[in-house]
Amino acid sequence: MTDMADKAEQAQQQQAQDGARSDAQEPERPKEDAQRLRRTHAWRAAERVLMRPPVYRSLGERLAALAAGAGSVTDPDRPVDIYGDGVVAELEGRIAELLGMEAAAFFPTGTMAQQVALRCWAGRTGNSTVALHPLAHPEAHERGALEAVSGLRTVHPTSEPRLPTAQEIRDFAEPFGTMMLELPLRDAGFVLPTWEELEAVVAAARERDAVVHVDGARLWECAPHFGRELPEIAALADSVYVSFYKTLGGISGAALAGPESLIEEARTWRHRYGGQIFQQFPAALAALIGLEQELPQLPSYVAQAKVVAGAMAEGFSAAGIGWFRVHPEPPHTHQFQVWLPYEADVLAEASVRQAEETGVALFRVWHPAASGPPGVSFTEVTVGREGLEWTAADVRAAVEEFVKRLA
Repeated sequence: MTDMADKAEQAQQQQAQDGARSDAQEPERPKEDAQRLRRTHAWRAAERVLMRPPVYRSLGERLAALAAGAGSVTDPDRPVDIYGDGVVAELEGRIAELLGMEAAAFFPTGTMAQQVALRCWAGRTGNSTVALHPLAHPEAHERGALEAVSGLRTVHPTSEPRLPTAQEIRDFAEPFGTMMLELPLRDAGFVLPTWEELEAVVAAARERDAVVHVDGARLWECAPHFGRELPEIAALADSVYVSFYKTLGGISGAALAGPESLIEEARTWRHRYGGQIFQQFPAALAALIGLEQELPQLPSYVAQAKVVAGAMAEGFSAAGIGWFRVHPEPPHTHQFQVWLPYEADVLAEASVRQAEETGVALFRVWHPAASGPPGVSFTEVTVGREGLEWTAADVRAAVEEFVKRLA
């Protein structure tokens, strides 16, 4: 398990780029807090990074960005939202249009959005069992909420570090009412199936009279891998959840999209779950700005991630690291994992020293492997706007500097 300081730091990072871990809730000890602050300062001060999450901006910077971007996405002179109207309703319409769905509803959190979606489908199918991967977010990072809060039961057609295959769905021994697919499967390395495999697994679920829900927290960056536009991807599912602070750099919030009747029911359950919030215009504005500024750039981030991942592998090989893994290679999205045969604290120290001493921040939080031999750790790499400036030679040079600090 990661130490509590790394958990808190990871939660901050994921709020801006690829999702907060809900198990990062525990208080920090003073020493760990000091280590986290050191790393945060080093990353904020670094001149070169592969991605600079908005969460590291000051309060003033974030407020200024909201004010500067508001005029390009809505009328700043309109009244603020009250219980989901105004700019929040405008965002909901935009999401339904982007995904080609009948309707969409804004939720304060993705956890709530998916709880509601799966609960609604359980009532409609008459089956409260949800088939999903054991590494999916509800299983790994929500403290058993599906069962404890919504009375749902989960089953796992596969435990392999990938999405289930069509044959695994067909051969699964017990019935389920809903199949949930996390696209990409983050904890397995942001992995995706091929388009043909995705079509086949959806068809297999439908053969079993199950509905299909997509955890699309990071769906935005999946289009290049599939070679399809967002509406075609979403059309495979009965409902889709998307996040606004992962990938798009928003403040918070999510949306659930699907048939009009489902979304109307979801609004009722959103109220019952405590999600009928008086005003949410900052989160809605940030989401609209992210859709305008970040969404069009994602194909370039995904393409650059392939360059970065390949150069990292070349750099580790040239540096004489006996064993390493860049996973997947090439990446399926603009995020991927790097595995190295060192303790997590050794790698974290090398990472922060590189940022402090060279102004180049290559890696951030490292985590011990959950299973396997001791002394193996991994980190997640995200390539964003700042990473577009890096050449393969820049990445190889940065890897060389990082490896020097492992001695």
